[in-house]
Parts: sequence; C-alpha cells; structure tokens
Amino acid sequence: MPIYICPNCKDRSIDVDGYEEFSGRAPACHRCGFGFLFELMDDYYPAPNAGLVVCDQEGRVLAAGRGVFELSGLGEAELLGRDVVDAFGLAGFEDGKNPASLALEWGVRRLGERLELQTKAGIRKAVTGDFFPALDDDGGLLVVLAPRSTPT
Repeated sequence: MPIYICPNCKDRSIDVDGYEEFSGRAPACHRCGFGFLFELMDDYYPAPNAGLVVCDQEGRVLAAGRGVFELSGLGEAELLGRDVVDAFGLAGFEDGKNPASLALEWGVRRLGERLELQTKAGIRKAVTGDFFPALDDDGGLLVVLAPRSTPT
C-alpha cells in the first residue's frame, strides 16, 4: 500500500491506488494544500525539527518544505534549481560517496548519514541526512535534514 509524505508539512497519508479517489491526479496534501506528495517504500517519521527538500532526477532542488529555512537560513527561492549538496554545502562524506548521488544512481535509501551543513551565515552545523529515491517514473529524490547534537 503506497505511503506518502508531504514535503511541506510532513503529514503522512495512504492512498491505495496512488490517485486521489477517481480524479486521475497524483495525490496532493489535504493538510496544507501542497501540490504533490512524495511516495515512500516504508512509513517514515521525520524529526520534528527536520527540513524536507524535493529534488529532480539530477539532484537539483524543486521544493523546500517547512523547517529548511529554520535549519539553514536559506529560503526556497535561493535553493531552487541548485544541486542539493552544493546548495546546503553538505560535507562529511568520503569522495565518491555523495549520499544524494548514490541514492539517485542506485535507487536505494540512505538513512542516518552524518553530515555537516553550511548555513547562509557560514556556520557549520551537524545534521543527519536521510535520502529517499523517488518511486515514480519521473525519478527524483527526497532529502530530509535534521540537526543533531554533537558530542562534547
């Protein structure tokens, strides 16, 4: 049974056939009205302070949900069309092991990636990244970034 998450408000829902009732359209969020939902293989609960980012099949930002600005200081207009790794200055992965590229190339989830994000102000923040490849024919990627506390 398809499970969907709204990239904007993080609301999760189920739609048996992947279409809103008999409309023939892909499901949209009933809670906040966001234009599309992202289909997941398994149910997923993002952290309350996480930001969700939707990317195309090349890893370029298509939409940024609530929590992204609070985490990074970057507004959606500043992110649109940019490579997700470059846009957030994501670091902390080995050369050739970019989690966004790996998720897109292999079509596999990458959960619990320990990364660093660079805020608009230039501050480095420790974050956990979860990367979900799209299950539809269009491809794409859902990136969930959540702050993590660094051990002292």
